[in-house]
Amino acid sequence: MGDRVTTDPTGGPVAVAPPQPAAGVAAVQRRTLVLLFATQVVGGVGVAIGLSVGALLAADVAGVNLSGLAQSVAVVGAALLAVPVARIMRQYGRRPELAAVYLTAGVGGVLVVVAALTRSVPLLFVGLFLFGGGTTANLQARYAAVDLAPAARRGRHLSLIVWATTVGSVAGPNLAPLAGTTLSGTGVPTLASPFVFSGLLFALAAVVLLGLLRPDPLLLARRAADAAQAEPAAAPGMRAALAAVAARPAARLGVAAGAVGYLVMVAVMVMTPVHIQGAGHDDADTLRLVGIVLSIHIAGMFAFAPLMGWLTDRAGRRPVILGGALLLVAACAVAGTAGHEPVRLSVGLFLLGLGWSATMVSGSTLLSESVPAPVRPSAQGLADLLMLLAGALAGAISGLVVAWSGYATLTLLAALATVPLVALVLRPVRVGTVPTRTRP
Repeated sequence: MGDRVTTDPTGGPVAVAPPQPAAGVAAVQRRTLVLLFATQVVGGVGVAIGLSVGALLAADVAGVNLSGLAQSVAVVGAALLAVPVARIMRQYGRRPELAAVYLTAGVGGVLVVVAALTRSVPLLFVGLFLFGGGTTANLQARYAAVDLAPAARRGRHLSLIVWATTVGSVAGPNLAPLAGTTLSGTGVPTLASPFVFSGLLFALAAVVLLGLLRPDPLLLARRAADAAQAEPAAAPGMRAALAAVAARPAARLGVAAGAVGYLVMVAVMVMTPVHIQGAGHDDADTLRLVGIVLSIHIAGMFAFAPLMGWLTDRAGRRPVILGGALLLVAACAVAGTAGHEPVRLSVGLFLLGLGWSATMVSGSTLLSESVPAPVRPSAQGLADLLMLLAGALAGAISGLVVAWSGYATLTLLAALATVPLVALVLRPVRVGTVPTRTRP
């Protein structure tokens, strides 16, 4: 039987999956996780392979003074694209939402290549802004993993999709040199060639999701929620999502966990290479040390996400958020007192990634189950918007802090930024009918 078609609050058609028995829902969830995992790997490689050379390409086209904007523009693009993406999602479901944002990122990759060919600085930054859609898609995929997940396994299902990002984050930068030389002789600049492959990978992810993510997990979950009500609920927008989050302590904590964790991580992470460079090593040694430290940091971010998901389900959402905040503080303490010692910096950056993983996995799980189903898509988009903007702000300010007072002061301020999160997590929070401690 095909999907039933109804209308959304604006009068447009929306495909709604027919009722499914419990066993059918479990089968759909398994299929959804497999598809999300696969496209997360593909999309993660697409993001990493492009951004790994983004600053170098910006330096070549726009000059060294503007090269640092490459990452910031992509992050801001990822944040602002979360707003229209949330609108698509609440009206039409996860499938068109994820496909649309991957295609947007693919268009961004094409524009970056055209900008490199024409030496157009404005077009370069427009392309990088749209390229941020790849990050938006990767972040939104984790929420799609919990639409149909049982309460006792929400953290694990979400963390599985976060863990898939490890492959892309590690493989992408290592594939960039190969991508750069593959198109030699075609006229495409070496530094722009990785963006060609990014665009192709994003297009592949979009096609796979459009063709195979059926039935749509969000629409199926929404139909189940509507069946329990006398009348189907409307899907409200960002303003209603903001009101819903503000009215629920658990939702506020979930949003704060994601935003604060990301702010602290970005603030310290982006300035660590600069701090290493200040040790006086030559360029080769600096790049080698930066590569080692950041690789260990990325391992902390993603490799242990399944563990964070398991702890989120077993110990509860709030304890894991608190543990993540304490890990962030410990990371700042270790990195801030490490001087230029590579081993201690590596330990500090590993703890930084681990703390972010804990706050992001548990915070996202808590948010998803703390708001009503109709407002959930918009609330998730709002959470990602705030998280990415917090990271962009941290990246912009961190350089000024280091120039003003040094890396140790930056880590101290980053540690102090966790205080509001700790205050929130220590307040009693109810999660509706979902217990703070669940067992499989």
